[in-house]
Amino acid sequence: MGWIKDGEQVAGKYFDQAFEGVVSESRVKYGGRVQYTVELHNPITLPWRNEPVNLVLVDNEDLTVL
Repeated sequence: MGWIKDGEQVAGKYFDQAFEGVVSESRVKYGGRVQYTVELHNPITLPWRNEPVNLVLVDNEDLTVL
């Protein structure tokens, strides 16, 4: 169960934006890479969106604190 992080607090970088949040879903993508759905503690604004987002999909490599 090492790759399943549902309910865990995580932090990382998503398109050079730091984030912190709770993993709501862990999944293995086609090809074997792990992806997490993270509900953010504080919304972030991405360069291509006008509104802040409360949820991001990140790969395992994007997490800095596990």
